Amino acid sequence: MTPESVLDILQGAVYLIIVLLLIILIPALLVGLLVSMFQAATSINEQTLTFIPKLLVTFSVLMYAGPYMLGRLTEFMTQMFLNIPLYIGGG
Repeated sequence: MTPESVLDILQGAVYLIIVLLLIILIPALLVGLLVSMFQAATSINEQTLTFIPKLLVTFSVLMYAGPYMLGRLTEFMTQMFLNIPLYIGGG
């Protein structure tokens, strides 16, 4: 296994992690921004007001995007296991 192949595997893993995290983080950030604008407009300074909407959005995104995310992880790991002979130099 060459250093280039190790770097390729790590690059693919990091890319997959970033994509899966962004699927969860972007909706939560957008909801946080909307709630913050609402708080600024109404002068409500309640810290827990942003927590509940972000929690609900995060759970709903996980519920709807969960199968896609699990499929991407399963696909990556399947490729890793199928390519073990190539990684160890056996074929």
